[in-house]
Amino acid sequence: MPSPFRYTTPSPPRSATGRVAGVYAQLADDFGIERAATFVVLSPAPGLMASAWALMRESLIAGEGSRTGKELAALGVSVANRCPFCVDAHTMLLHATGDHRLAETVARGDTPADEEHARVLAWGGATRTPGALELAPYPFPVAHAPAYIGTALSFHFINRVVSALLTESLLPGNAQRFRAVRSLAGRSVARTVRRRPAPGAGLELLDDPGPGPDWARGTTVGPAYAALRAAATEGEGLLDEADRILVRETLRDWDGSHPPLAWDGLPDRSRPGARLALLAALAPYRITDEDVTAWRKPIHTDHCLVHLVAYGAFAAVDRIESALPVRTAEETS
Repeated sequence: MPSPFRYTTPSPPRSATGRVAGVYAQLADDFGIERAATFVVLSPAPGLMASAWALMRESLIAGEGSRTGKELAALGVSVANRCPFCVDAHTMLLHATGDHRLAETVARGDTPADEEHARVLAWGGATRTPGALELAPYPFPVAHAPAYIGTALSFHFINRVVSALLTESLLPGNAQRFRAVRSLAGRSVARTVRRRPAPGAGLELLDDPGPGPDWARGTTVGPAYAALRAAATEGEGLLDEADRILVRETLRDWDGSHPPLAWDGLPDRSRPGARLALLAALAPYRITDEDVTAWRKPIHTDHCLVHLVAYGAFAAVDRIESALPVRTAEETS
């Protein structure tokens, strides 16, 4: 069977120990897919893997609000980021929630008939654009905002990692393109998806991450987000100061658009680290074998590559998060 991993060779999950084994155990219990390639690809960097999982678990899976709504938000994010792997995954997970008609509506690219569903899907897509008008008011209760925002930011990160480091095929032969396969795959994890586990287990895999941002105050989403920020930012050590400045300045001015093919601000392969980081941030689906080969020297392990991609991916997440219009329950009471 062809490997889904483009540039890394993760260790088999059965050989995992420590924190990585803990993530696989929680994936099996709370996500229903123990060896999800989305997280296996991060396993060369255990702290990064654990924090990415914790943010997804504490927001999408254990956070407040309906799983259907949060899957729609994640789907909107994935469509906006042009991540077919994640679009297909969330379509199947919508089948798992039991709303098969909704799943097939979005699979066709149509707008959900239910106005609330349509607004949540549009909100998710709008999060890619800093300051977008569609981001306010929330299409969900303010009390559920930490979980919805955490879900959106989680998948802004995951989409970029997936597009950079995995193939586009969710299932062998793109079998998920068939309606019967989508439905069957969803039903296989339906029991897990329809159960909302208690918050907090994801944080047990982290090292004292801190409380996190104000929009997630008092929830387990906040520390998980803080942990992912810290773990992803470690990748900046793989770049020199000039390259770090280029990444920061490019993201500071980013308006959410997809870069043109003739991207004047993208360095050539003589600055391969900056090139990879910026592609991971804004157009990860355009990373090529030549881009990775130009950067990867004998000293660069899978751990290094995963961290460099994560650094670029989180640079985009950070720009998105900083521009979100945030409302708290206290402000509306």
